[in-house]
Amino acid sequence: MSQAARPVFSVVIPVHNEAAYLPEALPLLYRELEDVPATVTVLLAENGSTDGTAELAKRLAAHYPGLGVLELPAPDYGGAMRDGFLATDGEWAVNFDIDYFSGRFLHQVLLVGGEADVVLASKRAPGSDDRRSAFRRVATWGFNLVLRLLLQSGVSDTHGIKAVRRKVVEAVAPDVVSTQDLFDTELVIRAERAGFRIVEVPVVVEERRQARSSLWKRIPRTLRGVWRIRRTLRAERR
Repeated sequence: MSQAARPVFSVVIPVHNEAAYLPEALPLLYRELEDVPATVTVLLAENGSTDGTAELAKRLAAHYPGLGVLELPAPDYGGAMRDGFLATDGEWAVNFDIDYFSGRFLHQVLLVGGEADVVLASKRAPGSDDRRSAFRRVATWGFNLVLRLLLQSGVSDTHGIKAVRRKVVEAVAPDVVSTQDLFDTELVIRAERAGFRIVEVPVVVEERRQARSSLWKRIPRTLRGVWRIRRTLRAERR
């Protein structure tokens, strides 16, 4: 495949206070990407770090092809993903985390991309191997149940790795009001309601390190956020 004909993935990774982890994570990430038959760029969306993450990321960028750094002032995972998606121009905008990424997923996007506008690496799809704790698996099931009941969503998993066509980003992302934990959830729900084609593929989920934030603390905020999405979408319909 000629360089001009190769599909382009723009990978966006929100990072906050990751100075200690970046030197370990980036070699693993680039090892995952090296056999993907596509042009892949990586944008680290640094948001509100206080440990020198932005400065370190810019130094490391000199050693990794296609690595860029977007500096944002406030710590906001979803806001960083949104601004990162809007700052890139690849055919596909891809969301990875600094400790959760998959070259295999990009291969899957290439296989199903002709039939999809959004590709979700679903932890609940048939064939997935979710190696997280039982509590985190139950939380994913419960969150999906809430989305089905309150937002009538038909997808099985809105969190985690995903690839979104540029046309979907341009059509949907500017209307998303959620930040923090729910930008990607609202993006997927809006894409689903707009009639874009969504394909879910199986994924192997194995945590590379212990979770940095408390799931218990996120649950109330997440539920309030889903209710806010419901109100917003209902108001827009009216």
